[in-house]
Amino acid sequence: MTTEIPPTQGVLLAGGLARRMGGGDKPMRTIGGRTILERVIARLEPQCDGLILNANGDPARFAAFGLPVIADDVPDFPGPLAGILAALDWTAANQPGIAWVLSAAADCPFLPRDLVARLHSARAKENAELAVAASDGQSHPVIGLWRVDLREALRHALTVEDVRKIDRWTARYRLATVAWPTDPVDPFFNANTVEDIAEAERLAALDAA
Repeated sequence: MTTEIPPTQGVLLAGGLARRMGGGDKPMRTIGGRTILERVIARLEPQCDGLILNANGDPARFAAFGLPVIADDVPDFPGPLAGILAALDWTAANQPGIAWVLSAAADCPFLPRDLVARLHSARAKENAELAVAASDGQSHPVIGLWRVDLREALRHALTVEDVRKIDRWTARYRLATVAWPTDPVDPFFNANTVEDIAEAERLAALDAA
């Protein structure tokens, strides 16, 4: 990591139920001969000071990837905020010198290689408390930077206020939004359906060009 970028722990959010694919783990689907999760790890590993995987259920199914697997802190699948909270708690306990966590959806195979650098740059420039990614006029709040010292505020929002949507929580803070171009590939394309997998195969060829 360069000295301009604060140490940043990465968390790959794979806690979803994949209902639109008939269940199972979306990140384990294959694109161009590699699992989506392999592609996500390859994109983020050089940018972060370690990666963890947020997933519920039996962690052994991800053993081949060699990452710590953490489950949601809050029961009943309350959404990605629970995975972010789990990552903040894990980082506070295991990496006390790290003040920032980058979250990313584990089903986004084309994440930008400058994701962490640009989010931190915008956050610092705008004196923001949080930062999220955007493309094509749309914010992607699952992909963002989170301060570890906000974890108790997030826990209260989740468990007491029943806040489930990320943008409801981020609205309470100074937020930097960083947009990426979508040519030739939207870096935040995510594979939600069987049709998306077919489209991702086509995009993988463009992304490698």
